[in-house]
Amino acid sequence: MLNLSDQKNTQQHILDRYSAVKNLGNRPHYKILNRLILAICIIGIIVLFLPWTQNISGSGAVTALKPNQRPQTINTVIAGRIEKWYVQEGDYVKKGDTIIFISEVKEDYFDPNLLENTKNQVDAKKMALESYQGKVAALNAQVSALEGEKSLKHQQAKNKIRQSLLKIESDSMDFEAVKIQLKIAQTQAERSIQLQKEGLKPLTDVEEKRLKLQDVQAKVTTQENKLLTSRNELINARLEVERLSAEYAEKISKANGDKYTTLGNQADASGQLSKLENQYANYSIRNGMYYIKAPQDGYVNRALQSGLGETVKEGVPIVSIMPAKYEFAVETFVSPIDMILLKKGEKIRVWFDGWPTIVFSGWPDMSYGTFGGRIVAIENFISPNGKYRVLIAPDPEEDPWPKQLSMGSGAETIALLETVPVWFEIWRTLNGFPPNYYQSEKPATDKK
Repeated sequence: MLNLSDQKNTQQHILDRYSAVKNLGNRPHYKILNRLILAICIIGIIVLFLPWTQNISGSGAVTALKPNQRPQTINTVIAGRIEKWYVQEGDYVKKGDTIIFISEVKEDYFDPNLLENTKNQVDAKKMALESYQGKVAALNAQVSALEGEKSLKHQQAKNKIRQSLLKIESDSMDFEAVKIQLKIAQTQAERSIQLQKEGLKPLTDVEEKRLKLQDVQAKVTTQENKLLTSRNELINARLEVERLSAEYAEKISKANGDKYTTLGNQADASGQLSKLENQYANYSIRNGMYYIKAPQDGYVNRALQSGLGETVKEGVPIVSIMPAKYEFAVETFVSPIDMILLKKGEKIRVWFDGWPTIVFSGWPDMSYGTFGGRIVAIENFISPNGKYRVLIAPDPEEDPWPKQLSMGSGAETIALLETVPVWFEIWRTLNGFPPNYYQSEKPATDKK
């Protein structure tokens, strides 16, 4: 819009008539203020171009370098009732020293002679197992004896069959001889009758030949009976072989059946023996768990359970112990945006609570009371606090950390990165950008 009115000039002319208004522009402190503002602006511009070392800061606490050197709680393995304390808070204990004694609270283990009774059951089952083994050995011997007797009986029966065959052969030959004698006797008798008819032989010769013929006929009958008897004996001998096979097969089968039954009982006894031995071993180990002992040398920090007669469950913490020997380390936490810039072996500056420190993160040479460290481990999974855990150990190339440090005391860490102008760092911080990726000229190596 066009300024066509002279109202503004008119108002200024009216104000100029007053002396107070005229003296406002002549006061000296306005000039000093203007000069001060100008100086501050110049200094601020100069500061914006000063060097600034980017850094990654974190906060954490003092801990032990190795897991077995950190404070630990001793838990109960079995449920029990507290009967006696052998230590008090602040005591120094060696590995294996008794800390507390608890008694049994489960009814399955109330028997004071439980271990001895279980041992007797184990011994009895071992004796039963040995008796089964002896019975199996006896049955094996019985089967072997039956097999031998069967072999001898079969050999005897086979010999009898062979004798019967030979006897049949002999009787057959005798029978054939008698039949030949019968033919001869018949021929002689017929010839005697013919000659007697012709008057050449007397009647007595004819009767003698007839008598001899009858005698030979009787021998034929007798010999035929012997031959049939021998054949019957052969059949009986063969039947005896079959009977012996069936008889000894039954005896051997019965003995084998008894043996296999005994083997089954032996296997069952062996399984019961293993179960009893397992129970005996468990009871023996459980008896040793009534005395809770120190796992390593250290100091008793705090009794987490108190009093006598108190019942505790399995896995309940009883006492806290601080190991006597440990190596200091710092457990710090960094933001996820800074975690990618850290790597194992990088140097870190650390300062501890209770130690006087003047820290200028951009000018580390002006710091006092900070100590050197190196990254030994970086957690790959985010912690519940939304940051990543980094473990820092003392740097062997720098001054050692104070021996007066206490486990769990607070610590602050800072990792120095690339040097940039101050204005760049302000711009990066306002925009939420991560620090510049920094790669050291000499990559750090892990010290073994």
